[in-house]
Amino acid sequence: MVSIASQVRRLNPESSLSRSSIEKACRLAGHAWRSRCFDPVATVRLMVLQVLHGNCSCQELMRVAGVAQSATAYCRSRKRLPLDVLGYLVSVMTQSAKTASDTLERWHGHRVLMIDGSSCSMPDTPELRQKFRLPGGVKPGCGFPVMHNLWLMDLASGLIRGFTWGPWNTHDLKDAKLVESDLQPGDVVVGDRAFGTFIHFALLQNAGLLGVFRIFQNTRVDFRAGRPSARQMPKDQRKGRPRSEYVRRLGKLDQLVVCFRPKKRPSYLTAEQFARIPYEIRLRELRYRIARPGFRVAEVTLVTSLLDAETYSKDDLAELYQLRWRIETNIRDLKQTMKLDVLRCRTVEGVTKELWAFVLVYNLVRLAMIEAGQRQQVDPMRLSFKDTLSVLRHCPEQMKQVAIVVNPNRPGRDEPRVIKRRKDTYRYMTRPREVLRQELGIKRDTS
Repeated sequence: MVSIASQVRRLNPESSLSRSSIEKACRLAGHAWRSRCFDPVATVRLMVLQVLHGNCSCQELMRVAGVAQSATAYCRSRKRLPLDVLGYLVSVMTQSAKTASDTLERWHGHRVLMIDGSSCSMPDTPELRQKFRLPGGVKPGCGFPVMHNLWLMDLASGLIRGFTWGPWNTHDLKDAKLVESDLQPGDVVVGDRAFGTFIHFALLQNAGLLGVFRIFQNTRVDFRAGRPSARQMPKDQRKGRPRSEYVRRLGKLDQLVVCFRPKKRPSYLTAEQFARIPYEIRLRELRYRIARPGFRVAEVTLVTSLLDAETYSKDDLAELYQLRWRIETNIRDLKQTMKLDVLRCRTVEGVTKELWAFVLVYNLVRLAMIEAGQRQQVDPMRLSFKDTLSVLRHCPEQMKQVAIVVNPNRPGRDEPRVIKRRKDTYRYMTRPREVLRQELGIKRDTS
């Protein structure tokens, strides 16, 4: 067991991966264990090593850690480990990261959180198919179950502050109240048009939170001063009219309006929760243009609960929403750099533990970037996530001496979203593999 300890001892021993933290988490979870090769401490640290090395196979992990044990023994120890242990370690890591990130610059004195959804694939097993389901239009045996993830990340540090998961067809807005439950009054949540609804703003307001979102796609917006709302018009003239009522003009394409609660209760709210939603709230609507050479001028309409136009100018809000793109690159770091796009376990409990391990390692990397940013006197979001992960993977004992690569500052950079390297053009599977074998006359060798 010395080899495992030598591998993970190179990581920060004062972090949530210390023996005392892991054993405390086990005791709080009511987990009893025997002294063996794969005790909870070794198991958690091996899970961290596995993610650091690109979510490698369990067999490869044994070679990386230099362990003369079978991969099956490790899988059994991971199965014995309670999920609450990983949850506690992530909370400790997040609290440690929160203390470190409090020194970072805030936007107008507010902590800004970005929210967005993503997905990841997993093995095609009956248990996972039943829990997470196949994407629409995919026949059984021709695709893989997909897990929907909702992420809440810190704008200044990139840290994951909250996350949840569910079936692939879960709408982002359904679980938003879950990931936002631990935020502090005065925090600002920034997201795309999926979150710019009256119900979401009302939930944020009840929690003392603020929001900046792109306007929901079905919302009508009219910037004419004094224009009537659909509520003030006869039924035959309401089509195409905004439901909100005009209050006053704050600037060019910038106005204050009163929005009203929809009549129909959303399915993700209980009747009691819907009754606590206020009947009306004041919001701010604004529109700005993005001009790109060679392209049509794009218009972006935002809705926000930041109503003071003097404190929060239109340009400031447009710049803040542009920074929302950081969560897209953060999710890319999770899915492509860390290989979260495809999970390996074949059970619901297994993929859930795998997801928690990814969050633990991701925040470990972000915490290392914060420390490196302070040492190199640069914004941690300018540092290379991939380079930091590489240092933690190969020489973590030198983390405090190595200078992390600093990405160039290229505000407003835009590149065409195309793929240069060609991929193999095999046909997609539209029928189960066994059916295809029969059609081609292929007989399986069962000897």
